[in-house]
Amino acid sequence: MKYIGKFDPQKDEVVRVMDKDGKIINPKLAPSISDEELIKAYSIMNLSRRQDDYQNKMQRQGRLLSFLSSTGQEACEVAYTMVIDPKNDFFVSGYRNNAAWLTMGQTVRNIMLYWAGNEAGAKAPEGVNSLPPNIIIGSQYSQATGIAFAEKYQGKKGVAVTTTGDGGMSEGETYEAMNFAKLHELPVVFVCENNKWAISTPTVQQTKSLNIAVKAIATGMPSIKVDGNDFLASYAVAKEAVEFARSGNGPVLIEFDTYRLGAHSSSDAPDVYRPKGEFEDRVPYEPLIRLKAYMIAKGIWSEEKQTALNEEQDKHIAAEFAWVEQNKNYPIEDIFNYQYAELTEDLKDQLAEAKEFFAKYPETKDGGHH
Repeated sequence: MKYIGKFDPQKDEVVRVMDKDGKIINPKLAPSISDEELIKAYSIMNLSRRQDDYQNKMQRQGRLLSFLSSTGQEACEVAYTMVIDPKNDFFVSGYRNNAAWLTMGQTVRNIMLYWAGNEAGAKAPEGVNSLPPNIIIGSQYSQATGIAFAEKYQGKKGVAVTTTGDGGMSEGETYEAMNFAKLHELPVVFVCENNKWAISTPTVQQTKSLNIAVKAIATGMPSIKVDGNDFLASYAVAKEAVEFARSGNGPVLIEFDTYRLGAHSSSDAPDVYRPKGEFEDRVPYEPLIRLKAYMIAKGIWSEEKQTALNEEQDKHIAAEFAWVEQNKNYPIEDIFNYQYAELTEDLKDQLAEAKEFFAKYPETKDGGHH
């Protein structure tokens, strides 16, 4: 192991490869990754950032429902999903994972469709093991543990990767899932994207732990803290963690030290609770600036390429959203049909009542079912 077991979370040691200016400061820790993979990773990060920005504008116009962005957290999200096999491994997400969904192969179209209120958008493309977003905080840890248990029980080699925020690590369910996973030495990688804010509650008001990584110590599993805005460090540790779990060594917890540059959701106002100057202090450490500077210095990127990429991605995002606006509606039966194998009597009554209501007030259907 090059990283796991080499950095002590009890000493608050952090894996870092590059500084805020994109310069390599720990070359011995740098991962082996091709220029093509770097460009691919950066392109997805850039796409996610621009998609978030576009969705914010559409939401302000009343053309999209509230959503949760990955702005500021793109590096770690792309890193930990790049290193898994979407056909044989599993990604069990929370609700703030736009960059990770894109890396797994989810389309911009489907993500926007989901945030427009049509849950069909949560369905992953064929052959991609990316589960729908979990709105209940912490539940994804239990689901990933169950999937990993099934993989081990059936003698398969799949690894489950799951993620939550720093607020999610205060849920009892996250500890219970980690404890069970370690007890049975399951192939699961637990990720915490510590973005410093659980809605309006800062990490320092959630826990007295030195960091999030130390929370795994009681379970007996290894854990590690990484600069989550450093793509190279995030990629290196995530890759080793997945290989560690796949080799039968049991689970790992990774804390990615990052920062939520945007609001908790598109209906949130972070300036109300975030200390003055904090956002400005964190912007220079954000992931796109650092990776872009590194790639330019390496000679594989340029401002001309950046301009071309922005234009291409902006056109794609706008075209995808235009499709969503034409296809976001769904039949009212979809609200009821997928809770059980067959409709219960209560659900049948509720469906009949809903049909009667919308027949009487058809104008209320706008922007939803039809």
